[in-house]
Amino acid sequence: MLLKDKVAVITGGAGMNGLGYATARQMAAQGARVAILDLARAEPAAAAARLGDGHLGLVADVTDKAACEAAAAKVLEAFGRIDILMNNAGITQPVKTLEITGGDYDRILDVSLRGTLYMSQAVLPTMRRQQSGSIICVSSVSAQRGGGIFGGPHYSAAKAGVLGLARAMAREFGIEGIRINCVTPGLIETDITAGKLTPERKQEISDTIPLARLGRADDVAGACVFLASDLSGYCTGITLDVNGGMLIH
Repeated sequence: MLLKDKVAVITGGAGMNGLGYATARQMAAQGARVAILDLARAEPAAAAARLGDGHLGLVADVTDKAACEAAAAKVLEAFGRIDILMNNAGITQPVKTLEITGGDYDRILDVSLRGTLYMSQAVLPTMRRQQSGSIICVSSVSAQRGGGIFGGPHYSAAKAGVLGLARAMAREFGIEGIRINCVTPGLIETDITAGKLTPERKQEISDTIPLARLGRADDVAGACVFLASDLSGYCTGITLDVNGGMLIH
């Protein structure tokens, strides 16, 4: 098993059809003990229980630094170490540039970008003591192509910020054995997209993708397992596209 005896923390991981839960499921199957962090209404404890025995679900708001630190402390108390962090928590909003309010901007950037910083800060001291660790940050193809189908420009900005933050952290902590990488999913069929695209629109989008289909949560999860494992032991600061080839040019 690729992640035997490893401990993984996944933010925003309780949604049954989301990228975080798909990754939690695959990491657990590869031997990891998984801590799912999410808001109370998402019921992270129930999500962790669905993975089987030996996993943990914690309520934590990634925009709250103290909550991130408390969650990391509880993971350490339960498992004794933290080997993997998936910064998955994020929200989106489909508005145009001139419609974005200050509140909109703060809300979107707080979860995706501030949350990535706060949760990374919460686990990095432990990873430094261990002299090892893998942090996986979820960005988006919208950061690369300048917008997506469901996210506004502030979402693209937040996800582009995640790329820059991850690369800077990778440069800083590589000497201590900590690898920090990004995945950039394309259009993935999750609860965020459910019911928002007609079959005809899905087909139109699929026709522009070399692999001729929209992505699945498990597609992203597999890439995250790779980045968490020793198979990617010489990868840090990379951006791993998981988009079916839609950015080939």
